[in-house]
Amino acid sequence: MAQRLVLRRFLSISPQKLSVPPVSILSKVLAAPCYPRSLVPLTQITVPASIRTFSTTPVCRATFNIQDGSDFQDRVVNSQKPVVVDFHAQWCGPCKILGPRLEKMVAKQQGKVLMAKVDIDDHTDLAIEYEVSAVPTVLAMKNGDVVDKFVGIKDEDQLEAFLKKLIGA
Repeated sequence: MAQRLVLRRFLSISPQKLSVPPVSILSKVLAAPCYPRSLVPLTQITVPASIRTFSTTPVCRATFNIQDGSDFQDRVVNSQKPVVVDFHAQWCGPCKILGPRLEKMVAKQQGKVLMAKVDIDDHTDLAIEYEVSAVPTVLAMKNGDVVDKFVGIKDEDQLEAFLKKLIGA
């Protein structure tokens, strides 16, 4: 709703009040996925053909949320790369500290390792299968097998050693 109000207010400004040409601003507005195109009448906009307003480049993310058991099987167990599996819960305070810290360390590895996040409240079956008795629990998996594991919070040096061991293991 707020986005619509901002867009309507923006479109009500006359071109004389703008300090930059309206075509460049409107092309940026149209490229943003959060603004519905139905609010902007296309007959009023002239965008030169040389300006590309939308890109469909796929983004490869090192961190992903597990949706169900088959998703876990496909993306973790059958993965060609080593995977760090973070079993966490929304209500868990230490999980909220460890999660971003672990994501940051995985991102530093530049694609050598992936990270799967599993909410134990949504995926109790996976938590039972991998013997998760407390959260946060982090598993290191390679070729579908658990090669290392820790429970609780670790500092960045310990996380880095954990990841290096997984990559080199």
